[in-house]
Amino acid sequence: MKNHNKYTPQFFLPPERCMDWAEKPMIERAPAWCSVDLRDGNQSLVEPMSLETKLKFFRLLVDIGFKEIEVGFPAASETEYAFMRRLIEDNLIPDDVTVQVLTQAREHIIKKTFEAVKGAKNVIIHVYNSTSVAQREQVFAKDRAQIKSIAVEGAKLLKRLTDEAGENYRFEYSPESFTGTEPEYALEVCNAVLEVWQPAADRKAIINLPATVENAMPHVYAQQVEYIAKHLAYRRNVVLSLHPHNDRGSGVAAAEAGILAGADRIEGTLFGNGERTGNVGVITLAMNMYSQGVEPGLDFSDMPRITSLYRAYTGMPVSPRQPYAGELVFAAFSGSHQDAIAKGMAFRARTDRKIWDVPYLPIDPGDVGRRYESDVIRINSQSGKGGVGYVMQTSFGIDMPRTMKEDMGYKVKHVSDVTHSELKSGDIYNVFRENYLENHTLFDISECHFRQTDGIEAALTLVCGDSKSTVSADGNGRLDAVSNALKAFFGIDYVLTVYEQHALSVSSASKAISYVGVEGEGGTYFGAGIDDDIIKSSYKALVSAVNNYLKAVRRG
Repeated sequence: MKNHNKYTPQFFLPPERCMDWAEKPMIERAPAWCSVDLRDGNQSLVEPMSLETKLKFFRLLVDIGFKEIEVGFPAASETEYAFMRRLIEDNLIPDDVTVQVLTQAREHIIKKTFEAVKGAKNVIIHVYNSTSVAQREQVFAKDRAQIKSIAVEGAKLLKRLTDEAGENYRFEYSPESFTGTEPEYALEVCNAVLEVWQPAADRKAIINLPATVENAMPHVYAQQVEYIAKHLAYRRNVVLSLHPHNDRGSGVAAAEAGILAGADRIEGTLFGNGERTGNVGVITLAMNMYSQGVEPGLDFSDMPRITSLYRAYTGMPVSPRQPYAGELVFAAFSGSHQDAIAKGMAFRARTDRKIWDVPYLPIDPGDVGRRYESDVIRINSQSGKGGVGYVMQTSFGIDMPRTMKEDMGYKVKHVSDVTHSELKSGDIYNVFRENYLENHTLFDISECHFRQTDGIEAALTLVCGDSKSTVSADGNGRLDAVSNALKAFFGIDYVLTVYEQHALSVSSASKAISYVGVEGEGGTYFGAGIDDDIIKSSYKALVSAVNNYLKAVRRG
């Protein structure tokens, strides 16, 4: 692209080395979470939520377990103001939940915000002003001292109005566009604000470092955060918070690196909805921690419900590949993936495995309310014998022999290829039924009787179209005798190479299923049979296999 020369890095590294975070292999404790779905997420919607919809979303966030929820920008619109008042006047805020409201560091906006929160029990007043070089020069035309003065005067007004109201509101300050601000200057402004507030252990202040525009790689953000964390005044009495955006598509990585760098708290939205490319996705962040054995403190055990309600409330889609929540994130279409998952699940069952380490599945889908049968093994033209076999076994209790699974896999692939579609479990069973279970288009056995001789004699009544024939033969067992009778009648030869059977259930009314494979001209041909009687299920399977063999020979 020819215009790349007009771009230059818009970030600033701290004045000292800040790389301690890089020595930490993982996050060991979840941060405090603040949902900004109802403010930052809402303001980015083409059609912002109505008051009633925001109330429903608020209840969902409470159900998930958020203890801090930014409910809006009360001075921005009547809906935002009315929503705050409705929460308070209808007593809809649980005692253990703190609501957060956003305000610019401007006097009339701050005063309107204080009117909105009057009567609320637990409140965070979140004040901000922009500090970046670009904003100072282009938007405000003010120097460093003047920008710092805006922040300090806003902090003083918050403190004065809170004291006058006789409340214990907590305070939060954000140097907006932090990532485009010189770190030493951002620190200077934050410490000046803290000097006004004088935070204490029982009333901590929040310093929030927003990547208002993500303009660098995650390791740069981490260095900036570590610098602030190391030099922040009143550090023990300050909650260091991050508000990452996702302009470069690395918001989650930046947030994780920022936590390693010393952050205590994360502001984000459930699915990353926000201005431009969005905020950091809390679900992805929290579930990443969960997958490493860290309790996230949020409940995503019914992810399908959360996803459905989110779509309904916001009108926003959730990508089928959205980590942990998308429709296809646990789905395996590839034959090799399906085979590995099926073997991994069998290994867990066989060994009573306590830890989760199933190939291709970073977490147990059941932990987020997903079903193995419908969500994990998905069958299309890319699938293989492992996936098909897994579906047949888990959905229908049918455990085919290995070579038969391969044959079945090819038949399923063919159907998917022709229809250009994914096959559901019922579709897969129909392929099995038509090809192996009810496959007697050329002939069937209507009667079969056995008599003990030197071996076993089988007397069969064969039905071929409209005609019936009786044929008998000896064998060293019942199935062998039936097989010899069929060979003699049709003048064919084959070797019975596969014969397996098992019960379809463990109840007293169990049916038996048998599998038969016969090797003859052109390959091996399979059949299956189900009956209350194991002998009947065996010769039914043989009938199906020989039908497949005869059809192949006649086509040849």
